[in-house]
Amino acid sequence: MLVDADLHIHSHYSRAVSKAMTIPNLAKNARFKGLGLVGTGDILNPKWEEELLKYAEKVNEGTYERDGIRFLLTTEAEDDRRVHHVLIFPSIETVHEMRERLKPYSKNIETEGRPHVNLSAAEIADLANELDVLIGPAHAFTPWTSLYKEYNSLKEAYGGAKIHFLELGLSADSEMADRIRAHHGITYLSNSDAHSPMPHRLGREFNRFEIEEATFEEIRRALLKRGGRRIVLNAGLDPRLGKYHLTACSRCYTKYSLEEARAYHWKCPKCGGRIKKGVHDRIMELADTEKGPKDRPPYIRLAPLAEIIAMVIGKGVETKSVRVIWERFLREFGSEIRVLVDVPVEALAEVHDEVAKAVWAYREGKLIVIPGGGGKYGEIKLPEEIRKASIEELESIEVSVPDGERPKQRSITDFLGVET
Repeated sequence: MLVDADLHIHSHYSRAVSKAMTIPNLAKNARFKGLGLVGTGDILNPKWEEELLKYAEKVNEGTYERDGIRFLLTTEAEDDRRVHHVLIFPSIETVHEMRERLKPYSKNIETEGRPHVNLSAAEIADLANELDVLIGPAHAFTPWTSLYKEYNSLKEAYGGAKIHFLELGLSADSEMADRIRAHHGITYLSNSDAHSPMPHRLGREFNRFEIEEATFEEIRRALLKRGGRRIVLNAGLDPRLGKYHLTACSRCYTKYSLEEARAYHWKCPKCGGRIKKGVHDRIMELADTEKGPKDRPPYIRLAPLAEIIAMVIGKGVETKSVRVIWERFLREFGSEIRVLVDVPVEALAEVHDEVAKAVWAYREGKLIVIPGGGGKYGEIKLPEEIRKASIEELESIEVSVPDGERPKQRSITDFLGVET
């Protein structure tokens, strides 16, 4: 079976997270998005554990269910150098043991959703391996709390400890990460790191697993590429839409080349703010190959449907106006993925003509992308030539895209060779 999974989110016990991040809301919005499996996030927090056990039922070791949506026991932890790591637990008993083992090294493990632990990356990984907990770096390339902010290699960070995956983050994709040869034997995860249950946050990045059942053990086998279980697709944002894709000022968001940033000693000459190195530039610093492994699952670039609708109608992404149109598309076609990738543009136009043209532009690489950087998400814009055209005229329109065309999207069924 094929299961779409988002394994890195947060609960309302983490800082800067929506109070709506509850188990019932997560189950409800996962169904809207089309996810079958979601990480609980923050499971080391005892109050969040209580909420999970109250609102979801255990169906297997390390696996719980609410309204048909499966949940795995996951958390994000911060080490002594503020590097973040994702952990996936095989059982609630293992959660308890990990919590007790980390208590002497953490002042906030029982109050914060994302605890700080006064241990190194290698020490946390050693403990995870001792307890059979899956572990890997969270959003590995971001310039604030990631592995590649603090280290130049996986070995430098984790020593000889085994890691089981690497999370790409919103500002990178598989092709970018594979420029580093040491990654070629590692499974990539594309997760949302959602702080809100809204469909433009939850599942904005996801992984498609080919497994027997949505359980911890099956996911473990897929991450380790055992028994025919595997990830067959990573899906996520166009990396240019990520907050840290390009090198930019973290105050005024002015973008700089790496050479300019170094010349300015990482201080913005316009506002005095701190310039943050972008994911693209950081990966290019470390790149030692041009080609990835042949068995790497494809990565498909998707923008949340709500963001496309918001761009078209000029309203906020969480407004009622956007929600009404979004719901019409899902009632008609069943899922965001089908709307964004598979449904013919003529059929989309029967629901909303302008949104249909924007989806067509995204598929064809003719949607203008203004890259993000410094902590500001990138933006998408619809060229005026497309906005003014009729559906019938789209194929004959000449459009110049300033930032270059990205590859034409294909149907997910083209990648998998199976019906979804």
